[in-house]
Amino acid sequence: MLFHSSLRKELARSFGATLVVLVTIVMTMTLIRTLSQANRGSVNPQDIMMVMGYTVLGYLPPVLTMALFIAIVGTLSRMYTDSEMVIWFSAGRGLSALLRPLFGFAWPILAGITVLALVVWPWANQQTQELRDRYGSRGDLERVAPGQFQESASGTRVFFLDKDTPDNKSGKNIFISTVERGRQTITSARTGRVVTQGDSQFLLLSNGQRVESTLDGRNLRVSEFQQLGNRVGAADLGPQDSAPAKTLSTPRLVLEPTRPNLGELAWRLGMALAALNFIVIAVTVSSVNPRAGRSGNLVFALFAFVVYYNLLNLGQSWISGGRAGFGVFMVALHGGTCALAMLWLAKQHNNWAWPRRRPAQASAA
Repeated sequence: MLFHSSLRKELARSFGATLVVLVTIVMTMTLIRTLSQANRGSVNPQDIMMVMGYTVLGYLPPVLTMALFIAIVGTLSRMYTDSEMVIWFSAGRGLSALLRPLFGFAWPILAGITVLALVVWPWANQQTQELRDRYGSRGDLERVAPGQFQESASGTRVFFLDKDTPDNKSGKNIFISTVERGRQTITSARTGRVVTQGDSQFLLLSNGQRVESTLDGRNLRVSEFQQLGNRVGAADLGPQDSAPAKTLSTPRLVLEPTRPNLGELAWRLGMALAALNFIVIAVTVSSVNPRAGRSGNLVFALFAFVVYYNLLNLGQSWISGGRAGFGVFMVALHGGTCALAMLWLAKQHNNWAWPRRRPAQASAA
């Protein structure tokens, strides 16, 4: 049908333009946040682009959903403004007849959202977590940067050196603070160098001072040394038994139905169901007066998207905390939204109106 073909072409143009704008915004915000994490030492500066890519890939389900929603609302609102919907209604077609061409256009996008939410989202989170864990488990010597205080992987040591050599094997004006077994040790030295013996690395300090004290400050011992060796190496984080739920695959969430896993599963399935509901909602909110502007509909559409998305995140928190059941929440939010949207669409399709009370006729004098 000619109308369906023109509708799909306009939806494709609007969807593509909206998607480019939203992805650009998300990439900019992700880059700023990733740079902030790299500045705090949570992310390797060399892996910024990889972390940003995985993060943007994980955010694609809500971005695609929002782009599709805005494209449908914008296209149908323009058709109302240009009186093209009058031709559609004059041909004996109602609003419900728009669902078929809209779903015909949107089904590849809906399939992509489902795959991204169920498969790509946990994979991207897992890759990002592995990059952070690998950077967090680097050796103590690899953490040291001239002119900066750096904490060890175990959190028990703080290193500082003033200057280092080009080979990164020695440095000057070294400071080490260690807290272990209820005692605090502060070591300072003029110079230091790295010595490798077998599979172990030692930091050999020269011409320094060592201050040992208990945490309550009662016992204090000060000593000076010509040479002092400290063993340093990579941190062993051990196996990751308690991996975050967002990094687990969808089949594992189903096989291990703990509260956090069910909350994550509700979010992933909710993204696919929300995309379906947004198509119906877009048809209902697109009706505008040709004499009025269509900015009000776009604002209301964005408000509806924000509310729905926040309820989806809130439901994940409720399920994880045991305040709501998985099935009850899925039926209440997505089923209730679908029922309300279909009821609203039926009202507009059949031109239902609330019965008005007729004014009472004045009694004869």
